[in-house]
Amino acid sequence: MKNWLFAALLLSVATLASAQSARDKEQIMARLNTQVADWNKGNIPAFMKAYWESDSLMFVGKTGITYGYKATYQGYLKRYPDLAAMGKLKFTYLNFSFPGPGVAFVVGKFHLTRPKKGDLEGHYTLLWKKIKGKWLIVCDHTSG
Repeated sequence: MKNWLFAALLLSVATLASAQSARDKEQIMARLNTQVADWNKGNIPAFMKAYWESDSLMFVGKTGITYGYKATYQGYLKRYPDLAAMGKLKFTYLNFSFPGPGVAFVVGKFHLTRPKKGDLEGHYTLLWKKIKGKWLIVCDHTSG
């Protein structure tokens, strides 16, 4: 009887964890899809809503590491001053995992279609953290 009860308890916990991960993945994917839509409208302020508004936010790009939300936001505005520079964004998701409670890791590829400036593409890794019930990017490493 004890073995049956223990097995049922383990199955319940595993099912709950799986359901939680599925919901969390859906929430993160929705945020990423919203980011693409915001980018394609030329709306960098809305695009930035997926990022942690903190001095501890980290963005790693080809010029090095940028710390802080404000500096990351300013970097986007500088690199993408208009719709021609921004182009049309497409994300391809390559790997999605939950390495620990309240933490997600997404690896993907981005492609910017920019007829006037030339296309740009590369890969990204995003570390997400659930903060006050909301999934936010706490570290973004983008190549390209």
